[in-house]
Amino acid sequence: MRFEAHRSLAEALDRADILGSYRSDFHIPKREDGSEEIYFCGNSLGLQPKSARRYVEEVLAAWARMGVRGHFEGDHPWLPYHEFATEKLSRLVGALPVEVAAMNSLTVNLHLLMVSFYRPTPERHKILIEEHAFPSDRYAMASQIAFHGFDPDESLIEARSRPGEVTLRTEDILELIEREGDGIALILWPGVQFYTGQAFAMDEIAGAGHEKGCVVGFDLAHAVGNLVLKLHDWNADFAVWCSYKYLNAGPGAVAGCFVHERHAERFDLPRFAGWWGHDKSTRFVMPPRFSPLPGAEGWQLSNPPVLSLAPLLASLDLFDQAGMTALRTKSESLTGYLERLLKERFDDEIAILTPPAPAERGCQLSLRLKDGKRVFEKLSASGIVCDWREPDVIRVAPVPFYNRYIEIFDFVERLKGVIEHAD
Repeated sequence: MRFEAHRSLAEALDRADILGSYRSDFHIPKREDGSEEIYFCGNSLGLQPKSARRYVEEVLAAWARMGVRGHFEGDHPWLPYHEFATEKLSRLVGALPVEVAAMNSLTVNLHLLMVSFYRPTPERHKILIEEHAFPSDRYAMASQIAFHGFDPDESLIEARSRPGEVTLRTEDILELIEREGDGIALILWPGVQFYTGQAFAMDEIAGAGHEKGCVVGFDLAHAVGNLVLKLHDWNADFAVWCSYKYLNAGPGAVAGCFVHERHAERFDLPRFAGWWGHDKSTRFVMPPRFSPLPGAEGWQLSNPPVLSLAPLLASLDLFDQAGMTALRTKSESLTGYLERLLKERFDDEIAILTPPAPAERGCQLSLRLKDGKRVFEKLSASGIVCDWREPDVIRVAPVPFYNRYIEIFDFVERLKGVIEHAD
């Protein structure tokens, strides 16, 4: 097919898109001339749902009208406000309601859960991560290892890709778990690797870890709202995620956590306690002894920031309406179309680091090309918003809620122009 013919194909795909109307539920950023940007950066910050303003203004209006009574009165009282997210969050991550809670930020939640689930001994003290793990995860795990009196240089072990390869092979991860598992206390693994965009076989990793007696947790920052998740069925011990990427809940939004049902009443687990994790029936009696709630809520510390939770509720409404299965189907189609155009248009000029198999990636394609930083800057100046990651990768993430096939065509056409007209 001639490249120009793809414009008609892209337009036809947009007309047939059963999720296409959801784009109008989001604010699309605009350039100074009033034209819409091509926004392929939902893997860094998702776009604002238009309904978010209504949710936030409802909280502000209740505060103005009722003051402290807003905790207990109105359609969405603040005392149980985080619970309004529970059912929809549980469906989104494939969990039971008792297994999830909207709270804190990702790294805070990771620390709280490692207090309970990273219990090193002289014989079993290692944490397994992937090579090039997101820095915040690495910092958190190294600090936990040191806190327990071990040496991060010895206790933090990495799964590495094969020489000449960028992504990790599932069989190599499983073999490493089998070989090192007797000394591993915790496997902390991403759902999607932030740099390469590789999605992992979380069910297989969890199974292999448990066979060796390891605790298994997941960082779902780039997976929640991107992949179909089945945390309960995969038997993960715990998981954490942020809400400002694919969940479209705004900068610094309230994060979430999952704790498997089998740990729901393990009140013997050490934990850092706070009053919002205390038994609701006596929370306001304020007894001196902490009595944790069963399930993920028992790891809460403080009453949640209601104004920050409000946009998350708006976004979860949209996820519940569209359904993660339908969103994932469109995502695979969008990303596949982007990959096809890149390969047809660029020969060997661009290396796609992200795996080609749909099951091994989410929305994102990570592109490596000559003089990539200059290309990225030129694209940005032309109204295309993607993401640069040092040292040499442009991350492009077409999100099924608000991106269109014609935007993919226009992106590839503009990219070709930037590369051909180098300064």
